[in-house]
Parts: sequence; C-alpha cells; structure tokens
Amino acid sequence: MSGGTRLENANPLIFQRSGERLLTATDKDEDVADPIDDREIFDLIRSINDPEHPLSLEELNVVEQMRVNVNDQESTVSVEFKPTIPHCSMATLIGLSIKVKLLRSLPERFKIDVHITPGTHASEDAVNKQLADKERVAAALENSQLLEVVNQCLSTRIM
Repeated sequence: MSGGTRLENANPLIFQRSGERLLTATDKDEDVADPIDDREIFDLIRSINDPEHPLSLEELNVVEQMRVNVNDQESTVSVEFKPTIPHCSMATLIGLSIKVKLLRSLPERFKIDVHITPGTHASEDAVNKQLADKERVAAALENSQLLEVVNQCLSTRIM
C-alpha cells in the first residue's frame, strides 16, 4: 500500500499469530451478561492491515493483547501500539486505523484511548496528541483519501 515509494522497514520481523479465542457455552448463552474484555478488543484490532506491508498488526507485533486494557464498568478502552521502527511515518495512520475500528465496533458509551507504547517512537508525544484530539480525528476522517487508506487497513484480507 505504499504507492511505489521506498519502504521504511523493508524487512520487518514477523511474529506468529495467536490462536483463535475458544468460546465456551457461557459465551454463546444470550441470557448471560458478557462484559467486553481485553481479548475481545485484541480480536477486533489484531487483523488490521499494516499500511506498508501485506501483514497484520499482530504479525508485526504492533499490537499485543497484553497492551490492551478494558474496564467495561467504567466504559474505557486503552490500546498501546508499538511501531516497528522508532521513526515510523505510518504511526499516526496505524493509530487512526485502530481508533476507527474500535469506534465502529464498540457501543458509543466507550471512551477509547489509543496511544504509542512509551519509548518506542521518536515522535510519540505528537502522535499521541493527534490521536487524543477528537476534532483532529474527525477532520482526518472527513478527508476522503485518508479515509480510503484507513478503510484499506481495515478491510478483510484473504489469508
């Protein structure tokens, strides 16, 4: 998806995908309260496509379940992501893709915080500020070209 430009990280480390979540009888029972948990959020974001490589964010270790925190009672979701290189120019786009996926998937009651894992990116403060600013996120999603790229990252890839 890089549009023919030189890749910033031409040979990324590729990690093994985790297994699918095992569903129990309780998970399938519609009469049992099923709070949203860390694994459910991870399952939503793990297959997001990297904007530069034909790999998922999970395969590049950009997202991990251990960096997802959910408090269903307080309606908060926090996701840390780790770009593959410290000067990744795609960091904001990756964060935006994660945020959009969660905004589209979760009930409106949730406050969603998406940010870079501390110490993993040269411009983490600037990227985090952009991702936390509702007006900037809304403006970004009004840009049809940017929205098209985000939608490509969120599209289901045939494995």
